[in-house]
Amino acid sequence: MRPDITLIAAFVFLLLPLTALAQDEPRQQTTPGRAVFGTYCATCHGTSARGDGPLAGNMVKKPANLTELAKRNGGVFPADIVYRTIDGKQPIRGHGGPDMPAWGDAFARSREAGDANRVKAVITSLVDYLESIQLRPSHDQQ
Repeated sequence: MRPDITLIAAFVFLLLPLTALAQDEPRQQTTPGRAVFGTYCATCHGTSARGDGPLAGNMVKKPANLTELAKRNGGVFPADIVYRTIDGKQPIRGHGGPDMPAWGDAFARSREAGDANRVKAVITSLVDYLESIQLRPSHDQQ
């Protein structure tokens, strides 16, 4: 028994616009900041984010302890500075360094990101993760 070619052609014709529409919709960034950190940052900053990654000993300038960013900024997490440091398009004096890659460019070329909105989503996800791992001041210290 041979399938009806007309019916198959009509079905495919009806699905084509839906396929094109789905491809035009922007993908949302679904990679959590913790996973982004593990993939791109832990090699230098360590899985604990304390600057003790496997490559840290080979670097001229030791990677920052990223759990103390708020502590070093008067208790306020400097989200904008962290974002710009990760992005790397506008270097910030005293933040990052020659060993710190410009991740914005790397994310733009990656499979996970691509366009500017997706790159922003990846970096924002990473910044949010870093904010979530900040050491909290002990109430016992005075």
